[in-house]
Amino acid sequence: MGHQPGRRGVAGTAGIALLAAATLASAGNCASAQSGAPIKIGFSMALTGPLAPNGKQALLGAKIWEEETNGKGGLLGRQVQLITYDDQSNPAMVPGIYTKLLDVDKVDLIVGPYATNMNAPAMPIVVQRGKTFLGLFALDVNSQFHYPKYFSMLPSGPSPKQSFSEGFFQLAAAQNPKPQTVAFTAEDAEFARNSCDGARASAKDFGFKSVYDKTYPPGTTDFSPIVRALQAADADLVIVCSYPLSSVGIVLAANELNFTPKMLGGAMVGLQATVFKEKLKSKLNGIVNYETWVPSPKLMAPAAAFFKTYQEEAKTAGVDPLGYYLGGWGYADFQLLGEAIEGAKSINDDKLADYLRNNEFKTIMGDIRFGKDGEWSKSRMLTVQYHGITDAANLDTWRGMSYQTVLTPEDQKTGDLIYPYAKAK
Repeated sequence: MGHQPGRRGVAGTAGIALLAAATLASAGNCASAQSGAPIKIGFSMALTGPLAPNGKQALLGAKIWEEETNGKGGLLGRQVQLITYDDQSNPAMVPGIYTKLLDVDKVDLIVGPYATNMNAPAMPIVVQRGKTFLGLFALDVNSQFHYPKYFSMLPSGPSPKQSFSEGFFQLAAAQNPKPQTVAFTAEDAEFARNSCDGARASAKDFGFKSVYDKTYPPGTTDFSPIVRALQAADADLVIVCSYPLSSVGIVLAANELNFTPKMLGGAMVGLQATVFKEKLKSKLNGIVNYETWVPSPKLMAPAAAFFKTYQEEAKTAGVDPLGYYLGGWGYADFQLLGEAIEGAKSINDDKLADYLRNNEFKTIMGDIRFGKDGEWSKSRMLTVQYHGITDAANLDTWRGMSYQTVLTPEDQKTGDLIYPYAKAK
C-alpha cells in the first residue's frame, strides 16, 4: 500500500524529511523553467493505511493536473508545484503536516487531504491562518466553523449529511408494501457519525421507525457480533455508515451469517474501490449504496480523456487501475483551483475565496457552484445497487456498468431496484 505513483510519485513510508528534499529539488527544476518561483500548493494524502487505495488515486489525478498545467505554461505565468506528505490515514498526523507545509515549506496555498476524518483536524489550522481551503470528500466539516473560505469537493449539496442515504430511503419508501423499520450501525468516527446523523434525519422524513442504533469503535476486526445484533433487531432496512475496512468486514460477516434484511447499505466507504470489489465480488450483490460518480456514458463524456491518461499511468504506478472513485475527483479538485487562480488573477486567499463563492466552474466531474458553508449548491450524489456479480468478475467487469445500476437521481438512472435484498444475492 506504500507504493508511489510512478515517476510522479511522492514519499509514502520513507518519511517527511526525505520527501522535503525531493520536493525542494523539484522546486529548483520548476523555477528554472519559468522566470518566477513556482506556485507551491501543499496538502497531505493517505498513501498508506486503510484509506490509501483511494488516496493514491486522488494523488495520481492531482499529479496529472500538475504535469498538464505546467506543460501549458503554468498559472499566472508561473509553474505549479505540489508538495504533499503521507498522512498514513491517521487524523493525528494531519495538524503537524499542515503546520509544516505553512511554516517550513512556505507553501502559497493549501488544499485538503482525502476523507472527512482527515479534513476535520486540519480545519482549526485553516481557520487560524485564514487560508482558502478545498476539502476533498469531507462530509460537512464546516458545519461548526461556518468558515467563509472553505469549499467542498464532494457532490453532497446543501444537505450534505443526508445526501449519502437519502436515495436509499427514497427507494425504500416507494416499495409496496412499504417497509416499516430501520436499524443503524456506524463506526465511531467523524464521517460515519455525520452520515449516520443524516440517515436518521432521512429515516424520520420518510416515516421509518428506528429499532436499533449503535456505534462500534474504529479498529474493530470481528464484525460477526455486530451483524448478529442487527439480525436480532430484525429491521426491514439496515443502514451501515463505515470506512473501508469495516465496510468490507460487515459485508463478509453479513454473507457468512446469511443476513438478509429487505435493504442493506447506505453510506459504506470503500466498496467503490477496485481492490475491495476484487476482494468481495459476488458478496456485493444486492447492496444499495452511495456513489459520487460512475462510468455511465453520460458522466464519462467530459472525463474520457482524463481516464485514458490515468489508466495508462496506473499500469506502472501501483494505484487503482481504473481511478473511478477518487482519480477523477483528485484531478477535478485542482482543475477547479486552477480555474479560480486564473479567474481571480491572484493566489491571494481572500481574492480566491471571493472568486470561488461567486462563480461556476466546469470540471471533468461536472459543473460546480458553491452555496452555504462552501457546500455544493445542488446535490449530485448517486445511489447504486450491485447485482449479477460472479466470482469470475475481473477488471473488465469493474470497468463498465454491467454490475451496477444507478437508481437515483432520476436524471442519471440506468435501471430499477432489485427488491428485496435476498432476490439480488
